[in-house]
Amino acid sequence: MGKPIVAIVGRPNVGKSTLFNVLAGEKIAIVKDTPGVTRDRIYAEVTWLNHQFALIDTGGIEPDSKDVILSHMREQALIAIDMADLIIFITDVRQGVTDADYNVADMLRKSGKPVLLVVNKVDNFEKLNADVYEFYNLGIGDPVPIAAASKLGIGDMLDLVLEQLNEVYDEDEEADEKPKIAIIGKPNVGKSSLINRITGEERVIVSDIAGTTRDAIDTDVIWNGREYIFIDTAGLRRKNKIKEELERYSIIRTVAAVERADVVIMMIDATEGVTEQDAKIAGIAHERGKGMIIAVNKWDAIEKDTHTANKFTEKIREILSFVPYASVIYISAKSGQRVNKLFDLLDTVIMNHQLRVATGVLNEIMTEAVAMQQPPTDKGKRLKLFYITQVSVKPPTFIIFVNDKKLMHFSYQRYIENKIREAFGFAGTPIRIFTRERKGQD
Repeated sequence: MGKPIVAIVGRPNVGKSTLFNVLAGEKIAIVKDTPGVTRDRIYAEVTWLNHQFALIDTGGIEPDSKDVILSHMREQALIAIDMADLIIFITDVRQGVTDADYNVADMLRKSGKPVLLVVNKVDNFEKLNADVYEFYNLGIGDPVPIAAASKLGIGDMLDLVLEQLNEVYDEDEEADEKPKIAIIGKPNVGKSSLINRITGEERVIVSDIAGTTRDAIDTDVIWNGREYIFIDTAGLRRKNKIKEELERYSIIRTVAAVERADVVIMMIDATEGVTEQDAKIAGIAHERGKGMIIAVNKWDAIEKDTHTANKFTEKIREILSFVPYASVIYISAKSGQRVNKLFDLLDTVIMNHQLRVATGVLNEIMTEAVAMQQPPTDKGKRLKLFYITQVSVKPPTFIIFVNDKKLMHFSYQRYIENKIREAFGFAGTPIRIFTRERKGQD
């Protein structure tokens, strides 16, 4: 299961961004920026006591309008309710409880999502305690006092975040081993059409999975006797609620779906060609180590000669050069062209994403690779590769023990990766390789 998602909701100027930056940027957090999301800093990965969660600052998603504060907050709350496992509702002790706070509290309560009520700007815990109690009136649980700017109470708050997330995850633990597939891509690329096409085929048995909050928009699909869960990022049942044109919002939605998927189908619009926005979206899945299929949709709408597909594939490989392992398929969601082939490809990628290779065989391949191409040297010292082993799957992850990590050049590591791919295929899945030094052996 992917990392849980925590969203921060609150009125302007209550300290949403301050809290986000403290959690995302300081010593208590380890953060990796995602390409394309860096400018906005809406999204970060946070680690606390060896647990990781994805943090979303909905404050970055205020629509460009002269609307009143409340409509901004409703928008943010809807987004958070839509995709977070836990919502941090942040208020301001100096302003007290406002009408907007009551309104949002109502929405959050009705959603049934877990909410942590945080009261910010409590710089003196003793003196302001009575003011904090006022927030019990919101009726969404115990207020947690913090002062984000001076980092007071942050550790206690994070402990409560983990506690609540564990409860959500206990409920979900029976989440089965069916492969989870997210269909991602720009708005209007045909994600909904593909889901509709898949679920509309006679050979498919479909059921919406209800129950747990996080599975609200998953679809259980049985195709040729095999079960899959499709994670719907198109928001089929949410069209009117949220302004779909918010590009940054669609990026967050992608992050949320990818986080939970094993494999992604990255859709590209054949009539538009492959774009920078596609690269951003693919980057999110690549960075999280997901299996990937690139499905070029609306292929039936293109004038073709014998070279059209080759040229298009070249362009994809050029712009999405960081995912050379992703398989490319040309489809039409509307007519159903090659949708059955898509499932064959899916099965291959799912298998490769969780493939384990025996240690003995791996070491034979590495020894042969080293014999064929000598490892690099630096100042007379040569890199020695002692041993390779696979430590995990989804994606397949390997560790190579060497005499000196600094001597392992990127190009040589890629050479070893290519040799592993030559032997085992691993089509559609990224491979991670880490080097460790083995002390006392030079």
